[in-house]
Amino acid sequence: MYNVLYAFLVRYWRLGVVIDKKFIQTIQCSFLMILFSGGLGINHVVAQQASSAVQAQTASLNKENTVYLLLKLHERKLYVYQGDKVIVSYPVAVGKKGWETPTGSFQVLQMVRNPSWQNPFNGTVIPAGADNPLGERWIGFWSDGKNTIGFHGTPGENLIGQAISHGCVRMRNLDVKSLFEKVRVGTTVVVQN
Repeated sequence: MYNVLYAFLVRYWRLGVVIDKKFIQTIQCSFLMILFSGGLGINHVVAQQASSAVQAQTASLNKENTVYLLLKLHERKLYVYQGDKVIVSYPVAVGKKGWETPTGSFQVLQMVRNPSWQNPFNGTVIPAGADNPLGERWIGFWSDGKNTIGFHGTPGENLIGQAISHGCVRMRNLDVKSLFEKVRVGTTVVVQN
């Protein structure tokens, strides 16, 4: 019977689920029901009920801990949510007329520390450093297969709050470094006008 409890805990620990007091109580209650029910058929039914309870708790924990980004272009502001709560917001610069930042629902595709930048018009590569237009971090979230748009730092922090870029979302270097620590590849990015 201990194998059932062990299997539940290992499965959800490997998924990175935060195991809190309520989760442990659900497991303990389900485990005791399995232990004292006797008979193979009842064990199977109770084990399925315990599994359903664990899955419901896991879904609740994942929803509460899920980080996603909401970029409001008209506000020139990026909001970082954890569950349904804003945990931080950052002022940003967005795409200028004719080079608008795309709207829709996306996912973080790429994350790079100290990126180099290749000029899309002439192919010149600018290595990481003070003169790099991408600043200290790159978080790509859109691509047409040739070009990529994302969040990045900038040496021109005085331009934050404007529609000035070729579609990317410029951030202060300290802000993009902070954001970089809060997201991962696969994080949802919603861009609204």
